[in-house]
Amino acid sequence: MKGVVIKSTGSWYTVLDDIGAIVECGIKGKFRIQGIKTTNPIAVGDKVEFEMENDGRGVIHAIEDRKNYIIRKSINLSKQSHIIAANMDQAFLIVTLAFPRTSAGFIDRFLLTAEAYHIPTSIIFNKIDLFEKDAKLMNELDEFISVYQKIGYPCYKVSATEKTDIDLLKELTKDKITLVSGHSGVGKSTLVNAMDFNLDLTVGEISDVHFKGKHTTTFAEMHPLAYGGFIIDTPGIKELGLVNMSKEEISNYFPEMRALKNQCKFNNCVHINEPKCAVIEAVEQGRIARSRYNSYIGIMNGEELDTPH
Repeated sequence: MKGVVIKSTGSWYTVLDDIGAIVECGIKGKFRIQGIKTTNPIAVGDKVEFEMENDGRGVIHAIEDRKNYIIRKSINLSKQSHIIAANMDQAFLIVTLAFPRTSAGFIDRFLLTAEAYHIPTSIIFNKIDLFEKDAKLMNELDEFISVYQKIGYPCYKVSATEKTDIDLLKELTKDKITLVSGHSGVGKSTLVNAMDFNLDLTVGEISDVHFKGKHTTTFAEMHPLAYGGFIIDTPGIKELGLVNMSKEEISNYFPEMRALKNQCKFNNCVHINEPKCAVIEAVEQGRIARSRYNSYIGIMNGEELDTPH
């Protein structure tokens, strides 16, 4: 039998089979995917083959090749990584510039990871209702959007609580598998509930002490949408792992840097202090956003970016 994993708790996997039935499955023996060291051999979104046991549960014995996946560092001390989800058509990165603020560093790290794993990403600026009365915040928001739209990332201003442009998001997600990600507190669950009120995902509160979100989602979970398609709801991500990525290739996942790569004097230019570097020249001339370049330098230096959870 075949199906798709819609929920994983680490030891058991909930599978939606080809006829729409839900089957709880375990794994047959030591199940490992060749070439990837992860804490979870099977992830939400994986297409699997399984056999039914006498107790009404299934046993997964095979996994189909993944179209893509997105990964983060394991939260334990091992050097392994954790696959958040697999086989998605697109990702929505939900961010806010206040209540709580999402840093440019986190946005850029997520986009880098999505680029590396071939996941088209849109940036959803939520809580627009809180900005409309503050001209300074609104100007900052428009500047943010200008930076990312210029390099090819679609940006949308929405309000989950006021239902602003929710119909547009429904149109964008119809009949697609969409990963919804971002820090805790940015309104992921509220937004998904606004798109499909049948889902009724748990909504968390914002901590008054640090204006950070409290975790409400523990494991990634795939939810069918009433109007067609699936949403993959993810835990608030503290940090993403740049797994198996050399410093020489990091700039390849910044589209505006990749476009200038062949114009640098040296083929192995890493755009830090080399002479006649087209990327550095573009930053100095304002053609590449200074915030994006700062994120790049931070990643190259191995700095922990500002990623509150």
